Amino acid sequence: MSDFTDYSELAEEDLELAAEEEGAPPSSVIEILDELVAVIERAKSMPLSSSAIISRDEVLGLLIAAREALPGELLSARRMLQDHEELRAGAEREAAELLDEARSRAQYLVQRTEVVRQARHQAERVVEEAEADARRVRHEADDYVDRKLAAFEIVLDRTIRTVRAGRERLAVVPDLGPAPEANGQLEDAFFDQDLR
Repeated sequence: MSDFTDYSELAEEDLELAAEEEGAPPSSVIEILDELVAVIERAKSMPLSSSAIISRDEVLGLLIAAREALPGELLSARRMLQDHEELRAGAEREAAELLDEARSRAQYLVQRTEVVRQARHQAERVVEEAEADARRVRHEADDYVDRKLAAFEIVLDRTIRTVRAGRERLAVVPDLGPAPEANGQLEDAFFDQDLR
């Protein structure tokens, strides 16, 4: 049997004794180290020296127990670190997704705003063109009416001059009496002449 095996057996026995004294066996490396510190603090001092007398078997047993518990503690710590990394990676993925969604939403809103701006610009252009067309049509209509009124004015002016001339002739012609046939022929000749 090797020394290492002897120490392990001694350590188990010492741990059992310490557990009986304190109530429960130390299960974690921290508890084992705390127990080791307590053993050293309880050790009796050597006379005329600052050295202490400690039980080699007790200290070795605690150190071996700590060494045996250490892989489990490291595994647990590694597991915790891995869980932490997974949580962090998940949070980063979620944050990236949120950022992508926010960018996509912002881009949609910008495009929508651009579409609205272009639609408003197009509507303003259509209204301006319609107003310009309306002004053009109004001017053309005004010109047409003005030309027709001018032509009508010319016709009215000629008609007024003809009426005046006819009235002036009537005022100069002596009244010869009633001659029904002659009177009708005279009026027809008079109106035919003025209308030419």
